[in-house]
Amino acid sequence: MKKLICLVSVCAFTSLVWAGQTQQDVKQRLDNSAKVIHEIMATPDKAIPEEVLAKAQCIAVVPHMIKGGLGFGAKHGRGVATCRIARGWSAPEFFSVSGGSWGLQIGLEGVDLVMLFMNKAGAEQLLSSKFQVGGDASAAAGPVGRHASAGTDWKMDTKILTYSRSKGAFAGLTLEGARVAPDEDSTQAFYGRNVSAKAVLEGRIRPPRAAGAFLAAVNNARTATAAKE
Repeated sequence: MKKLICLVSVCAFTSLVWAGQTQQDVKQRLDNSAKVIHEIMATPDKAIPEEVLAKAQCIAVVPHMIKGGLGFGAKHGRGVATCRIARGWSAPEFFSVSGGSWGLQIGLEGVDLVMLFMNKAGAEQLLSSKFQVGGDASAAAGPVGRHASAGTDWKMDTKILTYSRSKGAFAGLTLEGARVAPDEDSTQAFYGRNVSAKAVLEGRIRPPRAAGAFLAAVNNARTATAAKE
């Protein structure tokens, strides 16, 4: 019975997350993603280290990803990503995150998630049509603080570093097994046509004005960290 209640709850939240997107919905997500970056970087001792940001090839944000369950846990969310290009950062690409895991899990929670794609191999996964975290791309919790410790392994082969901020009492976050795929509804709503993730993230699509706040937050993240030294 408990698992049935859980399944109904998860399905209800899934329906909310996957509802069709309007241009205003997508603009709001961009603004919320900018806010997440600003708030994460506002406290240097708990922020993403500037050395990590300097090496990241792509940055992806999922504001208020839904995570929850009772015996069966599920994750559902829509996010936005940008990658380094010759003239700075690419126009935003929209994606979805979904997946589930078994474990002792109780409750529902909204989690702000930031993913840093640290090398070319990681960036290639984001450019692909879809991939599975842990299967196609290794992921690990990223270091925090003013500077990344030389003793950590963030410079090694890990393709994705993850950062999360919880708004509820449901502690912990794992992306192992989560599926990341293009969010075509949001792309259509934002650009007015279907464009490929590869074309957007490689800089072949110019960013609309509505992306300004998000791209400014990404651009200013490292500067903000250094200024608080």
